[in-house]
Amino acid sequence: MRHPVKIFFAGWLAFVLFTPAPGSSQVTDSQSIFSRPVILDTFVIEHNFDVNSFISRVRKDTTFYKAFKTMRLVPYTAENQFVVSGPSGDTLAGMTCETIQKIDRGCRTTVNSAVLATGNFYTGRGDYNYYTASLFAHLFFADQPVCNETDIVAGALDVKGQGRMGNSEYQLKQLIFNPGAKVSGVPFMGSRESIFDPGEADKYDFKISRAEYDSADCYVFRITPRKGFESKVLYNELTTWFRVSDYSIVARNYSLSYHTLVYDFDVSMKVRTRSIGGRLYPTFIAYDGNWHVFTQKRERVKFSVSVRY
Repeated sequence: MRHPVKIFFAGWLAFVLFTPAPGSSQVTDSQSIFSRPVILDTFVIEHNFDVNSFISRVRKDTTFYKAFKTMRLVPYTAENQFVVSGPSGDTLAGMTCETIQKIDRGCRTTVNSAVLATGNFYTGRGDYNYYTASLFAHLFFADQPVCNETDIVAGALDVKGQGRMGNSEYQLKQLIFNPGAKVSGVPFMGSRESIFDPGEADKYDFKISRAEYDSADCYVFRITPRKGFESKVLYNELTTWFRVSDYSIVARNYSLSYHTLVYDFDVSMKVRTRSIGGRLYPTFIAYDGNWHVFTQKRERVKFSVSVRY
């Protein structure tokens, strides 16, 4: 039996709450083409902000995806930490390691060093004992040379891979880099991931403010459930910091949860990026997931990745 829901949960590994400035007011913009009202802070209002154009930019953004593709083209060193917990919060397994990516004649390879594993993180044969870890390795590790990769994003989000891991990677890309898009293959989900579309958009509050993040002037776009819809939506939070100068995504927070008789999940992720030499790269990823699929063991896994270029 294949487990598309299992793929969906694990896919969430492979992204400053909205607070108006003291004394500021909030105004609801109901004139944009986007069907839901959008709450704006005073600074945004005073600068004649084009809400509809902004929402369109959010939905069409490729800078975030390009940052991860660019990551595969350059040398880096990453510090990885995994923790697997039991029902009472006790640690069942864990792993830490340093990953060094090397580039040689257009091909990348990774080498893991200082590997320290505890508990049953690995099977007796040396395989990963947890699906979250397996998918992470599929996405970031390259024991054998991987060649001819590019950072071209045009059409890349629509490309589906082969096999279960390939399908996992495809769903991961949609969830992380194209939030709000329909993700096929997950039963009992309906259209709950389509947060910008009529029917689902009505269940959320949309807010835009302006704030500084990591020394960058940013527009902050936050999506949260409307009061009374907290248990009827997929996203608990989706907050994105867009750099004002070029609309690049410098940070994104995700939080999702959903429960059915067949599966349940509660996952969150934070992703941070930074411009280095004029190019955007991911520098930090944190994942915290608790999910279960009928007939499969529950996974409670946290991991963090810090990257140096």
